[in-house]
Amino acid sequence: MSEQFRKGKIHDVVVRPLTKFLDERGWLAELFRSDELDSGLMPVMAYLSMTQPGVARGPHEHVDQTDYFCFIGPSNFKVYLWDSRGDSPTFGVRQVIYAGLDAPVMLIVPPGVIHAYKNIGQENGIVFNAPNRLYAGEGKRSPVDEIRHEEAAEMLYLLD
Repeated sequence: MSEQFRKGKIHDVVVRPLTKFLDERGWLAELFRSDELDSGLMPVMAYLSMTQPGVARGPHEHVDQTDYFCFIGPSNFKVYLWDSRGDSPTFGVRQVIYAGLDAPVMLIVPPGVIHAYKNIGQENGIVFNAPNRLYAGEGKRSPVDEIRHEEAAEMLYLLD
């Protein structure tokens, strides 16, 4: 872990276990409900991504966008968060969350929190994201709200 960040929980990051409702057909899990979400976080699009075993995505952050991730399997992930918001009470905190098949969770990552995740399982992993901003804006005509930190990963944002 970088000397710049200390372990802890990051202010405004929401981690909530997803409940699986089981029956003889399989299971169902509610990913989000409008009556449980602040209106400013309401998703405006949704997508799935597949990450191969041992592969990481990120680290990156957003200026305006809040990510609404759901890690449900069929693999497991190690999720890394770094609070780089100068006005945050948890500025300089690094948080790690294990999520996926063994621990399905919903994770809200606010703007300014640098984040990455790595598939630590043996299978391809699926991640659902429903951000509150459109990728590249209306009609994909705006700059992408993303600050990438892959080059700094070896120095500041370690993915162990």
